[in-house]
Amino acid sequence: MIIDERMSAFIDSLDSGNPAWLNEIEKYALDTQVPIIRRSMQSLLKFLLTYTKPKSILEVGTAIGFSALLMSEYAPADCHITTIEKYEKRIPIARENFDKYGREDKITLLEGDATEILKELDGTYDVIFMDAAKGQYINFLPDILRLLSPGGLLISDNVLQDGDIIESRFAVTRRNRTIHARMREYLYELKHHPELETVILPVGDGVTLSTKVVRNEENR
Repeated sequence: MIIDERMSAFIDSLDSGNPAWLNEIEKYALDTQVPIIRRSMQSLLKFLLTYTKPKSILEVGTAIGFSALLMSEYAPADCHITTIEKYEKRIPIARENFDKYGREDKITLLEGDATEILKELDGTYDVIFMDAAKGQYINFLPDILRLLSPGGLLISDNVLQDGDIIESRFAVTRRNRTIHARMREYLYELKHHPELETVILPVGDGVTLSTKVVRNEENR
């Protein structure tokens, strides 16, 4: 935990909750050990989508479709979501969930490696939600910046690695050192990239909110 567990539980207890059908998917995910966004991240997403009112969302990392369905519930009715997943065992479950809850017209699922799919996408998205392999965030970033609309919002989840991000690389287990180094590089790039203004929040396992800056010519 990156914040006190009791405080986190108290804040989560104040949330008004989700519709019963979303709770069913969440329970299935927890029972089958499928990673989904935490309650605090759900609250943040609901707020951000209600506030920004996006018309288009790109999600990198579908899993069984919980977060895409949550976003479809709280985004405007005319918002379309494109989501990418490569893990073959989860794709049919995600598709089944989209069909079961009548969101197949609002959500497009693209199957395959996000590294390759992102290169093929064109147009722009008002919101991009990153929740895939953490070690790949830095590799996705060039295409993510290309696809993010001016003034758009990039949301990156699980960036603080249960607090390990502040540790020396030698204090991190050897198998996690590459991810640790890449996430540190990603955070540095988000905070220093000239096209972005970024805040890092200790919500869930850490989240960054980055907006693509629109600068007036006279201020450049």
